[in-house]
Amino acid sequence: MTAIHHAAAEGFSRQADTYARGRPDYPTDIDNWLRQALGLGLGLGKSVVDLGAGTGKFTRRLAATGATVIAVEPVAQMRAQLTTALPAVQALEGSAEAIPLADASVDAVVCAQAFHWFANDKAMAEIRRVLRPGGKLGLVWNVRDESVDWVAQLTAIMRPLEGDAPRFYKGDWKRVFPAEGFGELKLTSLPYQHVGPAQQVIIDRVMSVSFIAALPQAQQDAVRERLQAVIAGHPALAGQAEVAFPYRTEAYCCEKAF
Repeated sequence: MTAIHHAAAEGFSRQADTYARGRPDYPTDIDNWLRQALGLGLGLGKSVVDLGAGTGKFTRRLAATGATVIAVEPVAQMRAQLTTALPAVQALEGSAEAIPLADASVDAVVCAQAFHWFANDKAMAEIRRVLRPGGKLGLVWNVRDESVDWVAQLTAIMRPLEGDAPRFYKGDWKRVFPAEGFGELKLTSLPYQHVGPAQQVIIDRVMSVSFIAALPQAQQDAVRERLQAVIAGHPALAGQAEVAFPYRTEAYCCEKAF
């Protein structure tokens, strides 16, 4: 199996439980997108791969469509969280460059919060291989709304620590498109808020970021202290039982042409 980036391997192994707690869900309108853009409506007998499934945050949404869901995840600790939460879903060890499925065996492949880790020609060829003709590739990200000042403060804490980790915002993942054997990449953008205690939606969320979770404990503690300072010092956050973390959910779709 192709080696995964060291930040993903180390960070996600160490902080799988934090990832499960802190990562946001998705807007309810994403269910319409799954039905309309990816064709995963109830009763259609479709099959879908959740590629880079992590702890199963998006796997739940796929399962709710009624499709047969196969989760593929290379990090054992993340896969363990998924199987505990979703025992009815088949979870396989594998990577985007080595998907453990037969040729032309599924109707859709979805990558939620994951594609930037493996946006390369080998992965695209492997995704194309397992898709049936006319099958769909879906790419989903929750993107922080940095027009909100305290969200921008969180980014300022995180960004200097990212090193060489692939990041959605850099846009490098787009270089594989247009991709051989696939049609046009189409975007649907949806607003979303992750509502909950600051410990969950801010601290657990940031601490679950791969390159932060991979830091030595002393540096992780320093990051946590800075996050606590932002919460304590901002009037929208200080003393609040719940906060609303603003996102924009970007959902991309393209179709296998042949």
